[in-house]
Parts: sequence; structure tokens; C-alpha cells
Amino acid sequence: MPASPHSAAQAARASIASRLDGMRRVHEKTVPLYERTAHFRVYASNVVPGMLQTADYATGLLRAITAFQGTPDDVADAVRARLNRSRVVHTGNHRFGLLLEEAVLSYQVCGGPELAGQLRYLLDVMARPNVSLGVIPVPARRTVWPLEAFYAFDDTQVAVETLTAEVNITAPGEVRTYLRAFAELSRTAVYGQGARDCLMRALASLPGRGDTGP
Repeated sequence: MPASPHSAAQAARASIASRLDGMRRVHEKTVPLYERTAHFRVYASNVVPGMLQTADYATGLLRAITAFQGTPDDVADAVRARLNRSRVVHTGNHRFGLLLEEAVLSYQVCGGPELAGQLRYLLDVMARPNVSLGVIPVPARRTVWPLEAFYAFDDTQVAVETLTAEVNITAPGEVRTYLRAFAELSRTAVYGQGARDCLMRALASLPGRGDTGP
């Protein structure tokens, strides 16, 4: 979906701000948004959503981003800021609708043991009453094709992740389009035991992993 001129300008500003402030500052700036959001709807097509990342997984991912972008290394501080922001999953009155493409469970953006720890954490957190975790199986018949990752904050704002920037969308019509896409993708996902089965398969497929215990 082409971004509006307004969205494109926001993306450019976000990219510049990210390079100037560093990843830690970017995380800290979004804490108020996370704290006031009652209903998160997140679609992840590339990596585990930030709010569900373990410290080890986040470290591997952010180190790769830092190396690729050639920005100053503030990974340790950024990981701490990300984990601090992620407290909303365990505190306050927040609901989470989370959709992951099954391939995300196998992308090794960190080492094998670290990825195993991340998958185990997902198995734990999906049992929380405020978390709905769906996995879209690779063989699923699609009504909506794989999209760029996006985060919807209530019904008012959507953050879309691109290679060079985060595009923040607030135009009501565009927000409704992303919420509609989320609803359609939700119908393709599996939940409960089906989602656990996907996680267990990913865990069992890791090199050196012969067991499937959580």
C-alpha cells in the first residue's frame, strides 16, 4: 500500500530521529504510547514483536541492526529500554492480539540457544489471559498476502516497520485498512494448541535440539 505524502514525511523524520537519538532513546520515547494503549494488535512477518522479545533475542537482533545501519553501538542500553517498555504485557490493563507468520519462529536473528529461549518464552506468555497469540502456518490458504510488520495502538495509530524507518499512520481511513487486514489475517491463524504445535515444531527443528519440551 503506497504511503501518503504525510506518512512519507513522518517516515523521513522517524529515520532521522532514530539515527540521531540512538535506539535507546527511540524506545524510551514510545513508553507513554505503550502505557496509554489499551488494545494492541500486532502483525509480525519478520521477527518476534519487540514487546515479546527476550533479552538475548533482542540483543542478537539489535546488534544486527546496528551493524547494518552503521550507527553507534548502544545495544545494551537499547535492550534494557526495550524490556522496560515491554512491562506493559505484565502490568496494567492492556490486551494484546498478536499474529506471527510461522516462518518468524525459525528466523535465527540470534544464536540457537537464544532462539530456543525465545520460543520457550512465547509458550509461557501465550498462557496469559490478556494475550491472544496466533500463528499463521506456512501452508495456510491466504486471503491476505504477507505484509510488512505493523503495530496498531487502539484504533487511533498504526506503526509500520520498513527497512529505513518507522511510518506512523494516524489518518482514520488508513488505520481502518490496517485493522481490516489484521482481522483477515487473524482468520488464517491458529491459536491455542495449534499455535503451541507450531512453536514446538520450531523448537524441535533447532540444531542440537532433540526434545520438544517447553
